[in-house]
Amino acid sequence: MSWLFLAGLLEVVWAVGLKYTAGFTRLFPSCITLLAMIASILLLNKALETLPLGTAYAVWVGIGASGAALVGIFFLQESVSVARLAFIGLLIFSIMGLKLTSGH
Repeated sequence: MSWLFLAGLLEVVWAVGLKYTAGFTRLFPSCITLLAMIASILLLNKALETLPLGTAYAVWVGIGASGAALVGIFFLQESVSVARLAFIGLLIFSIMGLKLTSGH
């Protein structure tokens, strides 16, 4: 599970990094984003050695989506509402449920 968690965190890094690449015309943000993408996929692949595909992929995407949304709220001044936070919480709860019921 630690491979999958790290893969999800790196997905947050590359998702946020995309915002700063200016269409991959800025060298440093582009390099960081591409390296995070590659590392995230490699770690997801490592997690697939022991986890079912559906569970691993859903958890990976869920960590990335909820993490990117939280980074947007707390660091990029994106809008925040009770409903938005509730749905992020629901997503995190769903991620945990998928992992707990995967049998691994």
